Amino acid sequence: MKIRNAFVSALAVGAAVAATGCGHLMMMHGRNVARPAETEFGTGPRASAARQFTATLQPDQPLRPRRMQSMRVAVTDAGGTPVENATITIDGGMPQHGHGLPTRPRVTRTLGNGLYEIEGVRFNMGGWWELKLAISAPSGSDVVTFNLAL
Repeated sequence: MKIRNAFVSALAVGAAVAATGCGHLMMMHGRNVARPAETEFGTGPRASAARQFTATLQPDQPLRPRRMQSMRVAVTDAGGTPVENATITIDGGMPQHGHGLPTRPRVTRTLGNGLYEIEGVRFNMGGWWELKLAISAPSGSDVVTFNLAL
């Protein structure tokens, strides 16, 4: 009986730590990752790594932790022309905490004129988050990183 109670207690503690999104030690010590300058934060417009695309996030509401959210992303090429027929995958996380997004956001529809709907975005705590969009279009592929402070 004592072993069973210890096991159940350990599971409860593990679930509580997992629910917060970070382990206690990670929150106290973090990762040795330098936070970008404040000018690098926001919803854009933001140039991709190789400057092939520019993307701008358009959240339905202000981004907040612990809420499922949707947003649109407007994608243009280097000349400012809307990018059609792109495939966009979403990744990200908290660089200082060493964990990814708690959900798997994805593009659910193309709205036309270089605009794409992203659903399933959730940030499980406040702090510095990266949201990375890997964009693949007929003209090529590149990655755009958004630094977000929640």
